[in-house]
Amino acid sequence: MPGGATSTRRVAITGLGVVAPAGIGTAAYWAGLNGPGTTSGQHIEVPDWDPTPYFDSPKDARRADRVEQFALAAAGEAFDQSGGVDAIGIESSRFGTIFATGVGGLHTLEEQVRIQHDKGDRRVSPFLVPMMMSNAAGAAISMRYGLRGQSETITTACAASTHALTYATRLIKWGVLDAVVTGGTEAAWTPTALAGFRNMTALSTSGVSMPFSAGRDGFVMGEGAAVFILEEWSSAEARGATIIGEILGGASNADAHHITAPAPGGVGAIACMRQALDEAGITPADVKQVNAHGTSTPLNDAAEADAICQVFGPGAVPVVSTKGVTGHALGAAGALEAAAVLLSFEHRLIPPTANTTQADDGMEIDLVTGTAREWEPGPTISNNFGFGGHNGTVVIAPAS
Repeated sequence: MPGGATSTRRVAITGLGVVAPAGIGTAAYWAGLNGPGTTSGQHIEVPDWDPTPYFDSPKDARRADRVEQFALAAAGEAFDQSGGVDAIGIESSRFGTIFATGVGGLHTLEEQVRIQHDKGDRRVSPFLVPMMMSNAAGAAISMRYGLRGQSETITTACAASTHALTYATRLIKWGVLDAVVTGGTEAAWTPTALAGFRNMTALSTSGVSMPFSAGRDGFVMGEGAAVFILEEWSSAEARGATIIGEILGGASNADAHHITAPAPGGVGAIACMRQALDEAGITPADVKQVNAHGTSTPLNDAAEADAICQVFGPGAVPVVSTKGVTGHALGAAGALEAAAVLLSFEHRLIPPTANTTQADDGMEIDLVTGTAREWEPGPTISNNFGFGGHNGTVVIAPAS
């Protein structure tokens, strides 16, 4: 490990912020996760989104793509919960930004392509590049809060946020950084993107996300952001921070099988979950919840259900997918789902898998459906799998 550091350093989560169709802010998000599932069509949006409260001026807001606006709004809530940069007290070169997105500023890109086509080159905005680039959201966070440590963006499709959380955790464990802002953001439901997903038959034809259900027929695209403040544990304790969770470890691997389909039998997911448990230093029997990728696509859900049973045993651990409420937010999915895990710790409830009454025949998983389930919070894994064969698992535990 770099600098002779050891993995005995623990990673505390001291701040969380959320922007999602299910709710803006953690309280509204939790209420949304326990509400009815969405049945509004092939994509869902953050309703009545107004970015201006999160910027110094309306002009500044207009110069940020929706994907960046979400990230800065969620970061503001996360920093407020943590006490702020000054309270955290980490030297700026030791405070990093490891962020994720699957696509970046696609709304800006598509709008400016139309302008170029209809009105010519001279009408294309000079802000096109900084608004569309995938690293814009993470860069904006680092600049707003003066964070001069590593600032990097991960774009591994729908596994991106989970990979960002794991990488950020390792940088603290290895002693490279002492604090990190991490998470993910996405806003990719442009007409062209939706047409592309629709034509590859990935989107739900019924307009309903039904994870693990026999009637599942594709995903509903979502959007949003979730941001986390991670700190080295002893430093967070010393300053009296409220620690809301701990990241124990994670893993990343590749199916090396197909550009969009998961490996048969979920063999890549099986290996990824087992590697994450090894890094976390726990066994399958220690895990008390699985927040599944659960996109509502036939192949993905079947492969993930098989993988969960292989790792934990049939019906051995409660399983939930929150995408019946949030939709599939692509590169932000892992962040939104990790946020759901932290809120399930706080409320001592596992939210239900919306729009699904029972798991498909042959899926021997203990799927939480109907209403929230009471539980004794414990180590939880969150899975995300992306086009390109990317697999990601992160292990999150209650503060103790």
